[in-house]
Amino acid sequence: MTGQTTGFKSEPCWCGFLRSLLFNVAFFGWTFVYGIAAVPFLLMPRGMALAVARFWNRSVMTLVRTIAGIDFEIRGREFLPHRPAILAMKHQSAFETLALPLILDDPLFVVKRELFWIPLFGWYLARLGNIGIDRSAGPSALKAIVREAKAALTAGHSVIIFPEGTRVAPGQTRSYGPGVAALYGLLDAPVVPVALNSGLFWGRRRFGKRPGTAVIEFLAPIAPGLDRHQFLAELRNRIEAATARLIAEATRT
Repeated sequence: MTGQTTGFKSEPCWCGFLRSLLFNVAFFGWTFVYGIAAVPFLLMPRGMALAVARFWNRSVMTLVRTIAGIDFEIRGREFLPHRPAILAMKHQSAFETLALPLILDDPLFVVKRELFWIPLFGWYLARLGNIGIDRSAGPSALKAIVREAKAALTAGHSVIIFPEGTRVAPGQTRSYGPGVAALYGLLDAPVVPVALNSGLFWGRRRFGKRPGTAVIEFLAPIAPGLDRHQFLAELRNRIEAATARLIAEATRT
């Protein structure tokens, strides 16, 4: 969505607690019931499984908006290439993993392979072709990521990777891993940096949700041709600077 007033919405503490409680009950209850009912679709063609997953995604984002009070604004759509690309995204919350499939056309995520083992949710992640990383496999894991990402781009899917490898709280950073550098260096595809401030509203492992409008911002693509160190420095600088700006914008009083 666009045209929203970004930042927090003021409300009493008791109201925020009640919102969060109702949202968590609705989210986990609906996901469990729908997930059980949708299990047969895991055995059907991918298109049908994708339709089921998209319906769940839209329904959950409706709960996020109407109960938790969190909306979102998209900026920088003009920087999205007209062909499949690699998106290197800041990761602060589960929120962006729910929002991105509504913004892009059937993207695939690079995720840790352990997520595939989660009943129902993980089974769908695997069935839809998301790329699982075996982080204990060392160099062979990078080769597998590159191979699967190349196949995904060829098939028309953009690939979303989280350079820090996990959710990181607003205001904090981690080192950018070798996976995104391997994709950039070997696949000859543009990398679109993505900044956000979603962790201010839906915090990592936090019960509470804060109502307001989060921002997801696509930044100018980094064209192929830089060496590994130049690329990682440029990627980090762009993402971290834009993320800091979005956080400051949302928290400005």
